[in-house]
Amino acid sequence: MSSTTAMANPPPAFFHDESQSERLARKSKDAPFFPIAIGICAVTCAYGAYMFKRRGKMSPSIFLMQLRVTAQGLAVGTLTLGLGYTMYNEHFGKAKSEKD
Repeated sequence: MSSTTAMANPPPAFFHDESQSERLARKSKDAPFFPIAIGICAVTCAYGAYMFKRRGKMSPSIFLMQLRVTAQGLAVGTLTLGLGYTMYNEHFGKAKSEKD
């Protein structure tokens, strides 16, 4: 079998090509805090865009850097809380159900 024949007839794929909305729905079920973190980051960015005109004498680069750090901090904090919540439910939730 030559390499051109292999390229022309790729092996059948065993996975389902999913759309972006299907993938987001699947990931939301796996990690529900991920879309919450994305939403918080988006809201922070929208608020920053609104406040950009009211920044006063602050340099635009400083304002945008502070906005980026705030948005990332809120997103990472939300994901950390979600991870802690998941770990708590897995370790202490099982202990309560095993006692019953």
